[in-house]
Amino acid sequence: MDFLTLTIGKQKNIALIAHDQKKHELIQWCETHKEILKGHFLCGTGTTARMITEATGLPVKGYNSGPLGGDQQIGAKIVEGRVDFVIFFSDPLTAQPHDPDVKALLRIAQVYDIPIANNKATADFLITSPLMNDEYEHNVINFHQNIRERASTL
Repeated sequence: MDFLTLTIGKQKNIALIAHDQKKHELIQWCETHKEILKGHFLCGTGTTARMITEATGLPVKGYNSGPLGGDQQIGAKIVEGRVDFVIFFSDPLTAQPHDPDVKALLRIAQVYDIPIANNKATADFLITSPLMNDEYEHNVINFHQNIRERASTL
């Protein structure tokens, strides 16, 4: 079996992340989609999580700030199956000191076939999708088999 089927539940575990220049845009987006977001578990990187909660009243579990490992914490939650949807308003015009961490987060979301939006248009499409109200099955690489096969060739 090369792939495993995983299920994203009706209640999504949504990570909310934004670079500094995009935080206010993400807060406004959360306010616009507040009624939908209320039905899901929300988490985010430090400052972003706090600002969203203060501005919208939505409960957002905060992890460390991105440059202090928050992106990596959310990536770990993806691996654990505890984050299954990412909204990350990134700033393509400003260099980020933790860019390798951002790339690692994007990579792990791809590996685990996690929906990820990196701008408002994509986030709007995802959050209004009929799939937001349903379970969703998706296939990911069978990592245990992959490791066994790789180990046998070494």
